[in-house]
Amino acid sequence: MPYTPPRYDPVIPDTSKHASAEKTPILIIGAGPIGLTTALDLGQRGHKVIVVTKATQLTDGSRAICFAKRPLEILDRLGVGEKMVEKGVGWNIGHVFYRHHKEPAYSFDLLPIKNQKMPAMINLQQYYNEEYMISALKALPNVELRWGNSLIDLKNTDSGAIATLSTKAGPYKIEAEWVIACDGSRSETRKMLNIDFHGETFKDNFLIADVKFKKDYPTERHFWFDPEFNRDQSVLLHKQPDDVWRVDFQVGWDIDREAIVDPAHVRTRIEAMFGTDVEFEFEWISVYTFNCRRVETMVSKRVIFAGDSAHLVSPFGARGANTGFQDADNIGWKLDLFLRGLADRRLIESYNEERLLAADVNIMNSTRSTDFITPKTPISRHYRDAVLELSRDLPGVRGFVNSGRLSTPVPYPRSSLNTSDDEDWSGGVAPGYDCIDAPLIKGGEKCWLLNQLGWHFTLVIFSNDQQWLKQIRPDLKRLENKSITVKSIIISQSDLIETDFLLDQEGLAMKRYHAKEGSVYLIRPDQYVAARWHEFNPEKIKQAVRTATAQTKKSI
Repeated sequence: MPYTPPRYDPVIPDTSKHASAEKTPILIIGAGPIGLTTALDLGQRGHKVIVVTKATQLTDGSRAICFAKRPLEILDRLGVGEKMVEKGVGWNIGHVFYRHHKEPAYSFDLLPIKNQKMPAMINLQQYYNEEYMISALKALPNVELRWGNSLIDLKNTDSGAIATLSTKAGPYKIEAEWVIACDGSRSETRKMLNIDFHGETFKDNFLIADVKFKKDYPTERHFWFDPEFNRDQSVLLHKQPDDVWRVDFQVGWDIDREAIVDPAHVRTRIEAMFGTDVEFEFEWISVYTFNCRRVETMVSKRVIFAGDSAHLVSPFGARGANTGFQDADNIGWKLDLFLRGLADRRLIESYNEERLLAADVNIMNSTRSTDFITPKTPISRHYRDAVLELSRDLPGVRGFVNSGRLSTPVPYPRSSLNTSDDEDWSGGVAPGYDCIDAPLIKGGEKCWLLNQLGWHFTLVIFSNDQQWLKQIRPDLKRLENKSITVKSIIISQSDLIETDFLLDQEGLAMKRYHAKEGSVYLIRPDQYVAARWHEFNPEKIKQAVRTATAQTKKSI
């Protein structure tokens, strides 16, 4: 049977009966994956959060199905990553086919650095992610999810925002210190604030069909250019859990949008692809037009935009929701420090700095993919076809094949929060880049580096010198007890030291971070590197924390 999304009763808050506005530090508009992630992050940090959505049920189709490694690591910190991986269909390998050729024109591996906790990518219907997030939110008494509450007005000032919500019982107001708009591509928040949404709408459409059937087919991403079953167009195939397969058919610009989603029409396409003897049923059918657009700013006074309300990309490369999860991860710790009085607006503005960069990089890659998949001119088409034909025999050409550059974290090498290297580093993870996972041993049990980093700034210290570690312990204690907590973990390749440590038995952590004896990394709460040194220096560490929190005063 097709998936039936759960329904929820509309919530009528008691405060709706009062004339005065309800107060909350954080109001989140929208209960899709990004709104739920943001609520879970800030809720687990101890903040009161109200989430409002006009919906009364979960997503009715698979929608965002590809969850990349970095978002899975973020969701793992929030307590739902392992459940998603267990349910999802993991994959690393993708193949690109051209016309009638059985052998791929190009293949790729999304996880060149092996032995990390999370896979490169999983396929999982969006509604499962939403279910897991809602279940986790129910455990937080400080987070309230209000179904059937529609935003109808928003006043935004330098000191806060006042939202007017509509319910079955009538309107009421919420006065919030911060509003986070996660209400999607048609964001009412954005429209109410007259925030411009600039970019390009591509004149092409794709037909989505979620088809349930059992078929022996590899768990890989398959993309066809100009196959016999969809001539002059492209097709994308993904496997999902529950024997559901996602098929995307390119169908062009001038289409009858009602006729194209007629099950009889879609059945003809499926049978042309898989054969007339395959039995199947439809789970979901839709058609989409894709965009590459973004807001001018992701922070407007006391309103913050995240996910599709802030930026849109074409679906090629799975950059939409995956980028949104990283928005949530970036703003969570910054807003946490602001609300605790440990940072000012400069730290919030760094969200705009870093995530607009990420939006631009994703739009650039998405636009390039779309231009390759849907050439605009005959010359572009000839170029693309020549690349696909030649790539079968010439390895040097394969790098030009572009069926969607898959989502990877965007680095911030020039972020104002970075402390630049003042020492010689010929490798490792530079400031502004996300951490690489590595297997470790803790108390005789296998663990993973990223799971040890926690919710604070963290010093990762590489050392086998027991005496030196004893000498620096007072400094580590002082750093941990400052107003902005800096915790520390010690990674050693020796199991003879007496202090608490993580054993790098395989040497992969030391290798991946290009560490020497005594090397130190300062990791931000979102698991990006803020600074690194080959020598331990408490004053440099404190200054790097001030820089990473946009501080001008000595508050740590």
